[in-house]
Amino acid sequence: MPETIEVLVEGGKANAGPPLGPALGPLGVNVMQVVNAINEKTKQFDGMKVPVKVIVDPKTKSFEIEVGTPPVTALILRELNIEKGSSNPREEKVGNLTMDQVIKIAKMKHGDLLGKDLKRKVKEVLGSCVSIGVTVEGKSPKEVQKEIDEGKYDAKFS
Repeated sequence: MPETIEVLVEGGKANAGPPLGPALGPLGVNVMQVVNAINEKTKQFDGMKVPVKVIVDPKTKSFEIEVGTPPVTALILRELNIEKGSSNPREEKVGNLTMDQVIKIAKMKHGDLLGKDLKRKVKEVLGSCVSIGVTVEGKSPKEVQKEIDEGKYDAKFS
């Protein structure tokens, strides 16, 4: 029966030390092969913590790697090149995203967001913008959500 190991690694910077090495060692797989495969699959998330699942078949010593995506707020902060969101999001704004950046984040999180289509997924990302004090196109994300409902950005969703 396959063994599953779940770890949080920094994108592109996994190593054979804890938590990976000690978890993989007893399963008899080549730890460096696993580490290199993880780094290859997570390099686009450089500087961000990424959830990774390593599924190992102890009989055949084969392994499979599933990479999750960082949380939406982490992607927003990365897009803005800032460390953290606002401690008082109602009054203190920490950055401004363009609609294209919001759409890019929604596409990166495509499989994890609940919305039926890109338009609804973008509205979910806008909800995260509200909670960390980020404006979109210089406006409140709630205002942008209303504009989406009115069809103002429909051309971007086609």
